[in-house]
Amino acid sequence: MVISCGGYKFVGEPLGAPLLNHNKKESLGEDERRFWPLMDLRNDSIAGMSVARAHAELIKDQKGEKVIVAVIDSGVDIEHPLLQEVVWINRGEVPNNNIDDDNNGFVDDLHGWNFLGAANLENMESVRLQKKEKPDSEAYKNFEEKRLNNLESKKHEVVSVQDMLAQIKESDSVIKSTLKKENYTLEEVESYSPKTFALMEALIFKRFLEENLLTASKLEIYLERAQAGINAHYNIAFDGRKVVGDDPDDINDTQYGNPNVIGPDKEAANHGTHVSGIIAAIQNNNPGNKSDFEGVEIMVLRAVPDGDEYDKDIALAIRYAVDNGAKIINTSFGKGYSPHKDWVWAAVRHAEKNDVLIINAAGNSAKNIDPGMEKTYITDEENETELFSNLLTVGAADYSYNEEQVASFSNFGGVNVDVFAPGDKIWSIVPNEEYDFYSGTSMAAPNAAGVATIIRSFFPKLKAFQVKRILMDSGLPMYPSLKSPEGETLVNPRSLSASGKTINLYNALIYASSKSYKK
Repeated sequence: MVISCGGYKFVGEPLGAPLLNHNKKESLGEDERRFWPLMDLRNDSIAGMSVARAHAELIKDQKGEKVIVAVIDSGVDIEHPLLQEVVWINRGEVPNNNIDDDNNGFVDDLHGWNFLGAANLENMESVRLQKKEKPDSEAYKNFEEKRLNNLESKKHEVVSVQDMLAQIKESDSVIKSTLKKENYTLEEVESYSPKTFALMEALIFKRFLEENLLTASKLEIYLERAQAGINAHYNIAFDGRKVVGDDPDDINDTQYGNPNVIGPDKEAANHGTHVSGIIAAIQNNNPGNKSDFEGVEIMVLRAVPDGDEYDKDIALAIRYAVDNGAKIINTSFGKGYSPHKDWVWAAVRHAEKNDVLIINAAGNSAKNIDPGMEKTYITDEENETELFSNLLTVGAADYSYNEEQVASFSNFGGVNVDVFAPGDKIWSIVPNEEYDFYSGTSMAAPNAAGVATIIRSFFPKLKAFQVKRILMDSGLPMYPSLKSPEGETLVNPRSLSASGKTINLYNALIYASSKSYKK
């Protein structure tokens, strides 16, 4: 790496493809499972983002400029040790004096803003729209049919998770009784002989849990979420917004919320905490450990409840991020209806005018979200026209460099999805100083945002649209024929995203150094 008059210049050999013989054949080890997004296809035989290689060979001890990344999400446990030193501090604000010291319209907003106040649970947008229709109207009836179907699905999900929890208890009992010990490892069960039929069944179930990173505590969370679907998401009598005290259909009613960016329940901030940890880890090159690289500050904007977000909160959160110095905004959420999409689009346009890049999750419905297909919001497309140059939509990939590289749940589209990033079984922090594996395009977006942060840190003169272009152009080409999430058909990577690539930090640093990006 050398420094030229134009800034940093990173020199290396970009990772090309297809590297068909580099895919890892055996199962991942413990460290590989946790840190695979940081790894390199050529060096590690794992289709990560070459973050470790970029730190070791290019970044080394170099420091770029500070970049503020706004995380619009469920709230963030800013007290987690990994985040304490990277959380954004509004230095124009005096903490806890009940005065808007910097005159930005928000009182005591030291780390961002909580647009949900004391609210946690919320209806889905389709249910909120249904409430506005007359009960005898065709629209109401259509919404009601969908609502009842979703309720039934959630009830089945509750029963399914309860059955799995019961099976865990039963399997544990069989294994403990057979081995005559309270604590055991899977290896001990594997090697025990002779195996009864009951022990074999218990072992097979334990293998299934291990392979899918499922635990009793995680299933308890899934059960709680499924129950929330019944009690709140699809409950037409539920009103989650009442406690907030504003009119969500009035964009000018802005005096609401509070500065508690964790939220009223720290455990409910698990999604936003996990997302923030991913962004921080890419800067650190080792999740859970600190490093000397200090290129990121995370601004927390709580605007995503357990249920569908309100367009008003998202629009105001984007504007807050832009007006208070963020250069990247991570939006790991989405929904099928957006009654006030114009408010959100006006906010995205405000970000575009102020050179702010938005990294957007594609969604987890395994659907084609191209024009004329499944709609998911936020989107930068209307009537087959791209509305903005500063919104990068990211699908989810897993670690395998083979036909199953695209995560089975990920939305896709050769027009409306720009690129893929690691999003399947991603290890990161959760509240109360803990860690866990989550999957979703919600994890892919912050992986992309973490890479974008480093690019903007070392190349601050690059515009948002140029960084978007670099992330797409410099990506690692995906496996030449991929299984579509919609079915078993093998397709060209360019039919699943506009670039046909996955985000790669090593390549992006070299491309940013050597390429000239113009409109």
